[in-house]
Amino acid sequence: MKKLSFLAVAAIVMMGVALAACDSGKSIGSAKLKSEGDSVSFMIGQSNGAQIRKGFESQLETWPIDGNIDAFIAGIIYGLKNADDSLLLGKDMQAAGDYVNGIFMNAQAKVSEANNAEADAFLAQNGKQSGVFTTESGLQYKVITEGTGPRPTLEDQVKVHYILSYLNGEVVQNSDEFGGSVEFQVGGVIEGWKEGLQLMPVGSKYIFWVRQELAYGPPGTGHPQAGKFLVFEIDLLDIIKE
Repeated sequence: MKKLSFLAVAAIVMMGVALAACDSGKSIGSAKLKSEGDSVSFMIGQSNGAQIRKGFESQLETWPIDGNIDAFIAGIIYGLKNADDSLLLGKDMQAAGDYVNGIFMNAQAKVSEANNAEADAFLAQNGKQSGVFTTESGLQYKVITEGTGPRPTLEDQVKVHYILSYLNGEVVQNSDEFGGSVEFQVGGVIEGWKEGLQLMPVGSKYIFWVRQELAYGPPGTGHPQAGKFLVFEIDLLDIIKE
């Protein structure tokens, strides 16, 4: 739960004082805003509630199952109103944790298996295409433009432009969003990039097909692209010299 800073609380308090008169006697849900304290309390609660919801919605992007925002909100309300009830749907903390972990692990295994089957089928056909190469690790790539510069090592800092998409063609990221290019150390990125970048001379443009084992791992590892089969179009612009 994200806490408000002292300055944020102070600002909300001042807003509450300023609006107290017009809020007097107002009801929102079961709350009656009759005083400055009522208004301040409501606004702090609303601000925290909005932050909690945003955090939960962000987490949902990494879940291997479909979450339910209404059930989440109902759980918060129940917890706030029944602070002495330590049971979670009748389970103690240990049992509830085992229950949640079991559901997540089973769902992750199913999603991972389905994604791998899709990746295997695609890679088997894609590997037969002209100009597509498959490395020992299973990374597939195609040379669009072959540069003439040096190839980077794991220790090098590089500058690249890239487009990330899913197998269905949906574009997920484009380095144009970050000013046109990004810089990073080759040894600090996903395995598919580590291997692929070391194949590329500066000035090259390659397409890489990267299965989950060489990307962000199985679903549920906390990354939005975890468990996904990814397609990267990479321009290696430069090796950054200090």
